[in-house]
Amino acid sequence: MKRIGTAVTAIALLGAACGAQAQLEKRDVHIAVGGQASFYYLPLTIAERLGYFKDEGINLKISDFAGGAVALRAVVGGSADVVSGAYEHTVSLQSKKQFFQAFVAQGRLPQIAFGVATSKAASVKTLKDLKGLKVGVSAPGSSTHNLVKQLLSKAGLDPNKDVAVIGVGLGATALNALKSGQIDAISNTDPVMTSLEQDKAIKVIADTRTLKGTEEVWGAPLPAGVLHAAIEFVQKNPNTVQALANAIVRADKWIAKASATDVAKVVPESYLLGDRALYLFSYNKVKEAISPDGLISDAGAKATVKALAAFDPAVKPGEIQLEKTYTNEFAKKANLKYK
Repeated sequence: MKRIGTAVTAIALLGAACGAQAQLEKRDVHIAVGGQASFYYLPLTIAERLGYFKDEGINLKISDFAGGAVALRAVVGGSADVVSGAYEHTVSLQSKKQFFQAFVAQGRLPQIAFGVATSKAASVKTLKDLKGLKVGVSAPGSSTHNLVKQLLSKAGLDPNKDVAVIGVGLGATALNALKSGQIDAISNTDPVMTSLEQDKAIKVIADTRTLKGTEEVWGAPLPAGVLHAAIEFVQKNPNTVQALANAIVRADKWIAKASATDVAKVVPESYLLGDRALYLFSYNKVKEAISPDGLISDAGAKATVKALAAFDPAVKPGEIQLEKTYTNEFAKKANLKYK
């Protein structure tokens, strides 16, 4: 009887698990991301490579674009369901009466650095000296571009007129653009920026890869990479969104305990940019910037609105409904599941 009871229990548990997956409103999910190889989106890659999305019943498709703004356009245009991009885009979109909501965090700091080519560094003594330069960003309108806008605004320059902004991606294309002289300065993520630093190709003048550097630029820690989608998608597909949040939080927690070597074993070889030692070194520099739990802080969200309003006249803090830009409902449940 005991053996029969055990078998019945096992069948019941299996049925419950299948039932939980069957409740997903949408199993096939398409995520658009801008530069997946960067550490900015490491939790997405870890969750994908370790099968966490599959464990949640999600059949995932990822489309990788040159930058976050391009990935965002794919979702706004309806060709993808969810964006893996910067939290700040939910604020910018709302200022245009488009409501997107972030539901799980990958990064708690922006992880972006801004550097001037070594050949130009001597002539750039203050931020005002950036005027007239060609600046490389992952893609115009992306978070790497927003850092440039913030710095130029602080210096009293016009972000839209005083520099030439060029999209260079987030990988080898970005390295080549700087080293070949196509651009004079660059705003990008790791491992690109650390690679350029080690090659003495740039002089970093602003750095949000650390808490100290982020506070110097933005005045407060800002949420960075998140999963976000049209608020209607979140409301209509709560179980699917929960499954996505579960996978990312599980990856956040895996990363929090992982060594650089552990991470390098999981990511695709191409992410190492041909230099494993550099990748390991870069990871250790940005690890504190990766979210440990997928939660978005209210203070960070408020600071994001204030920061964007400094250079984007369309963002009016008094008109932004902060509660519609993000929710921690799903990340909190995910943390209970993956203690």
